[in-house]
Amino acid sequence: MGKVIIKIKLTNLFDLAAQHRKHSTAKPRKVEVDALVDTGATGLCLKRSVIRALGLEKLETIVSETSNGPVQRAFYEPVRLEVQGRYGDFNVVDVAENVTNLVGQIPLEFLDFVVDSKKRNLIGNPEHGGQQMTEQY
Repeated sequence: MGKVIIKIKLTNLFDLAAQHRKHSTAKPRKVEVDALVDTGATGLCLKRSVIRALGLEKLETIVSETSNGPVQRAFYEPVRLEVQGRYGDFNVVDVAENVTNLVGQIPLEFLDFVVDSKKRNLIGNPEHGGQQMTEQY
């Protein structure tokens, strides 16, 4: 399978909540960046420069399993992730600047996307008629 690179829109979720609750008139911090779709990754991993631009606060340090073995990474406040008009709220794990932003399996499943490896893009889950649907068991 070739690389699948997508545009993602990210918004600081706490900024968005403050604006919604009228605690702030400031515009929420937002960025739009490229990201690699990585079905072998779990969550949402962002470069530190993206995390700084969004003003996210570090919550804790976690251990991530990588192809090079366990690595300590910072775990950050949530963002609103938007892909092709669908959105969800996800915490963030940092990656180094020389690593691509990654969208892993949990956001993909929540947003109900699957990878079309022949066309190297994301498509709405065909099992749901291409429409976003959440599965709750």
